[in-house]
Amino acid sequence: MKIQLKLFASLREALGQSIEDIELPEQIQTMQELKDWLGQRNERWHRVLIESKNIRVAMDQEMVEWNSIIKNNAEVAFFPPVTGG
Repeated sequence: MKIQLKLFASLREALGQSIEDIELPEQIQTMQELKDWLGQRNERWHRVLIESKNIRVAMDQEMVEWNSIIKNNAEVAFFPPVTGG
């Protein structure tokens, strides 16, 4: 399965990239599994994705829960909480 991962705001800055095309292993089915798998890349990814508790996720520009099933060719976006005023 392929996805396009997009990172926004402080996540983009901390990881030094904004977009990445990724071929997922078969065992990665949910957003939580994706986040955990990416967090194993190295210490920086672990710190940003696993140790941060307030990351939000969207698929194809719609907010989803961490237990959501990833669709093939989906655009998956990780971002910190957004505040406005």
